[in-house]
Amino acid sequence: MACGGLMSAPVCLIENDENGKLCVRKQAKDILDGIKEPVVVVSVVGLYRTGKSYIMNRLAGEQSGFALGNTIESKTKGIWMWCVPHPYKEGHTLVLLDTEGLGDVEKGDEKHDTWIFCLAVLLSSTLVYNSLGVIDNTALEKLHYITELTENIRVKAEVSRDEEADFMRTFPSFVWAVRDFTLELKMGNKTITSDEYLESALTLKPGNSPQTAQFNLPRRCLRHFFAVRKCFVFPRPASTQNMRRMEELTEEDLDSEFLEQANTFCHYIYDNVDPKTVSGGRTITGSALGNLAEVYVEAIRSGKVPCLENAVVSLAKIQNVRAVEQALESYMTEMLSMAQLPMDPADLSNIHTVAEKKAIEGFITMSFNDNDQIYQQELMGKIYYEYQQICQQNREESVIQCEAVLHNVFDKLEKGIFDGSYLKPRGYRQYRDMLAQLANEYKARTQSQMMSEEVLSKFLKAKEEVGNMILRADESLSAAEQEKEVQRLKNEILEQWQRGLEEQNRLQEQAFKDMQRTHDEHVNQIIHQMEREHERMSRDNERVLEAKLRERDALLQKGFEQQASRMQRQIDRLQSEMHEEQKSKPSKISRILDGVSATAELILPSFVPKLVGRGLSAISKWFN
Repeated sequence: MACGGLMSAPVCLIENDENGKLCVRKQAKDILDGIKEPVVVVSVVGLYRTGKSYIMNRLAGEQSGFALGNTIESKTKGIWMWCVPHPYKEGHTLVLLDTEGLGDVEKGDEKHDTWIFCLAVLLSSTLVYNSLGVIDNTALEKLHYITELTENIRVKAEVSRDEEADFMRTFPSFVWAVRDFTLELKMGNKTITSDEYLESALTLKPGNSPQTAQFNLPRRCLRHFFAVRKCFVFPRPASTQNMRRMEELTEEDLDSEFLEQANTFCHYIYDNVDPKTVSGGRTITGSALGNLAEVYVEAIRSGKVPCLENAVVSLAKIQNVRAVEQALESYMTEMLSMAQLPMDPADLSNIHTVAEKKAIEGFITMSFNDNDQIYQQELMGKIYYEYQQICQQNREESVIQCEAVLHNVFDKLEKGIFDGSYLKPRGYRQYRDMLAQLANEYKARTQSQMMSEEVLSKFLKAKEEVGNMILRADESLSAAEQEKEVQRLKNEILEQWQRGLEEQNRLQEQAFKDMQRTHDEHVNQIIHQMEREHERMSRDNERVLEAKLRERDALLQKGFEQQASRMQRQIDRLQSEMHEEQKSKPSKISRILDGVSATAELILPSFVPKLVGRGLSAISKWFN
């Protein structure tokens, strides 16, 4: 079941510094910075010495990796990370986080454990809680960190009307892994599933006494914070003696039922755990995950309660500045490697289109919460500026080559002018014929160069006075013939100037086409991103709605009418928010297109009318 890996072994992501404060380790941050694709983050938490590290090694497809240890000492300190290619989802990375064992008496720092637990919740797509034995009241009391989440984490900067819904929408899915389970999964005479076993253990007890409230608190938190709950029960993997050397055991040495459950667990994680998102359904990359970890840890270090909304704002600024830089770097690298100047403007335009599309895709993947498209518009302007610089360089290189050919071709003419060969009777006709012959030779040799006509036009204009001088010196021509030749020479220069102007107009038309493609590409990428985010946000809302409906029905069934009524009010608010979100889609996309077109107007004002039509077409396409 080996996956291969981005990393050969785990590294520490979050540890305690010399002052005992949590910090993000640079080595791990650098690894995450290099992951530009979406991440599926699985964290495991639980009491120390319960075998957390072993199941994470199984998820990594390896026998060893996260330290297991074989004594009563807690082996893992802080939060360790292992990034491997996702075995099922191409273009995704599986990030495994193994946390320090909770409740280690050697530490004597309960708050430290609370923060480790909170960070696991905040950073993961799914949270695996690992425990031994059975799910009973004692096991639930040991999970008191769940009941402290509302004290240590805020979803929004301001107090929300429905904080539980906010938590449920943003918290990961929850998997309870019960190790060394020896009971039969039966309730009365009926065989039940492990999921039914978990839900039965989370049943609330009616009554209003302090004891009942204390009994219900961890159960209510699990029910109200985690919309998706799953349970796996594992038998003992091997004999006590063999378990002391788990890293050395082969699959043949392990209990077959344990192996079957371990494989089922891994396949469930691979199949069902979504990429990590934050508010608004925005999927994050490895780079964003590293920045998010730093934002949360910094809040904890400064004594503040980590706030998801504030973290998103901080993360957005970090990610978007870097997204612009890296997208522009990607564009320039592609252009400089592919564009061999001078070249045909159409070929350069095609290279630009490919490079820009790649850059925008990279920006969209890395950027974050750029609601007003400020950073995307900045990128749009910077790419267009760099492209214009490259186009200018292309023209200059073409001019250099054309001038080199021109000097070579017209050298014979220049020598004749210099030594006065044409200053004689019938010398003008010789000069004129030689000029025409060499101009044709020059055109034949530079026909593939875009600045050929422009360079020739300037050359002929520069030679106008020389031609007139030779003409005046030619005594074989009458005054009328000389006047006629003066006009013919002017006409030829004018015609050549017109050809040079047409050449420049073609280049300008190419620039318009490039700008239109730039605009279209930005609009298309924005719309696709919005579609993905809206779809993900809708799924999150539906998941929360389903969970609340189930919870309302369960409360009614157990006679908790007051709590069920409160839950119904939450359901009504959520349904109203979902309806408003659906209604606001057209105005959001219109606002975005207005912003992109405004940027285009600054770059190329006369281009805007064309952009608006394309933008309206994009809106129609998205909503039909």
